Amino acid sequence: GTGAARPELPRPRPAPSFGAAAECWAGDRLCSSKFQYHAHVDHGKSTLADRLLELTGTIDKTKNNKQVLDKLQVERERGITVKAQTASLFYNFEGKQYLLNLIDTPGHVDFSYEVSRSLSACQGVLLVIDANEGIQAQTVANFFLAFEAQLSVIPVINKIDLKNADPEMVEKQIEKVFDIPRNECIKISAKLGTNVESVLQAVIERIPPPKVHRKNPLRALVFDSIFDQYRGVIANVALFDGMVSKGDKIVSAHTQKTYEVNEVGVLNPNEQPTLKLLGFLGLLHMEVFNQRLEQEYNTSVILTTPTVPYKAILSSAKLIKEYREKEITIINPAQFPDKSKVAEYLEPVVLGTIITPDEYTGKIMALCQARRAVQKHLMFIDQNRVMLKYLFPLNEIVVDFYDSLKSLSSGYASFDYEDAGYQTAELVKMDILLNGNIVEELVTVVHKEKAYSVGKTICERLKDSLPRQLFEIAIQAAIGSKIIARETVKAYKKNVLAKCYGGDITRKMKLLKRQAEGKKKLRKIGNIEVPKDAFIKVLKTQSNK
Repeated sequence: GTGAARPELPRPRPAPSFGAAAECWAGDRLCSSKFQYHAHVDHGKSTLADRLLELTGTIDKTKNNKQVLDKLQVERERGITVKAQTASLFYNFEGKQYLLNLIDTPGHVDFSYEVSRSLSACQGVLLVIDANEGIQAQTVANFFLAFEAQLSVIPVINKIDLKNADPEMVEKQIEKVFDIPRNECIKISAKLGTNVESVLQAVIERIPPPKVHRKNPLRALVFDSIFDQYRGVIANVALFDGMVSKGDKIVSAHTQKTYEVNEVGVLNPNEQPTLKLLGFLGLLHMEVFNQRLEQEYNTSVILTTPTVPYKAILSSAKLIKEYREKEITIINPAQFPDKSKVAEYLEPVVLGTIITPDEYTGKIMALCQARRAVQKHLMFIDQNRVMLKYLFPLNEIVVDFYDSLKSLSSGYASFDYEDAGYQTAELVKMDILLNGNIVEELVTVVHKEKAYSVGKTICERLKDSLPRQLFEIAIQAAIGSKIIARETVKAYKKNVLAKCYGGDITRKMKLLKRQAEGKKKLRKIGNIEVPKDAFIKVLKTQSNK
């Protein structure tokens, strides 16, 4: 596999590593480090990566170097990073040459798993913060992920070239929120390349090398992978012990399956084969995932309502015997057990962090209250910005909370969350029916108090999204056998009386009756195809009531 590790070099010796891996050699010695980029969305991670690639000679310096590591078509189109990318950089510093393996990670909250997964392969991180916007929710979340993993953190204040940049204010925020001294902050402009070289030097000086034992048996961590239909699985690995070469047989510690290594190498940033390698779950995500499957694999995708894993404490002895346990986890809403068989339902909750200008605090608190959130903490991080912490039911934020938050705050508020366990809740399963037939993709679990408003909103959205047919379409939201909301898509009409110029009224009535019977029959046998974009519209703009 292609891994974030160094190529075979004479008598190598490990050294520091940050968010990517870094190695250096002095005469016959080689030092390595891995580091990772953390930042809120649009704070300049990918631009900084471009400058580092240029400084180290990994890529030629041209005006076209924009988001070099963002290789996916969807990333180019949307201007955001959605998948962590790895690159190996050679850098000369004080007479030694270092190989620095970096990982450029996404900044959007929907892709936070890419960040947490990559951390396990690193020795340190660069925490990139916009000099104009300051600390955001994702910045806070990423810092604590790195802090809990006991990684070295280097704060980098970017975009100091902007007219309204206030790096001194950001330094104060970093010191107050993260307890990092101001003199450890590095102020740069990734766009202009100002002071970027000091970032590479700080990586080498502040991030410790990985502890490597080359003589031990192979021990490596797969932190990312892709599938190539011609070459098979290409795995990004961090090597901790031993070495691996082409033709070796390796064993998965989890599955105990054996695999043959067909190729090894480094990413520079494209794949460079070598002889050996040494140690050193929102809507945006749904749309991006859907777009990637269509663009990269020409695959048609079935979209369903996003759901969360609920739990149920069973009261029915028959069900307990069937499931062989009293507490069950429900992933598919269609399998949600009836209340008569359950003692109580449990829903997952998360601790959310919101950072916003204080002028939007009132609106945001109202939004959180509407999403059944409980306030846990409020703190001013400077004169104009507030950090709020709320306990949210995961179901209330998984669909469109982030979009609503951005809309209310004119785009200034930021949001991130972490797991906080389960709590009891009054939950019901809601079905969406088209002409009496359940649409399984839209079956969802909602809180009892919000069932009517959610059902009404979905019906209204479907009415606006479904194409008209030759027959009437009844859209209904139901809990059990009880219909709680309904909308109707009117049928196309044909004037069957157009050819009747006078005559007996009974003839006209006969034609109208025959038309009504035909439409009734069509309604029973006609197929209703729900367009894919209708699912996205329904899910994307649900009510905040």
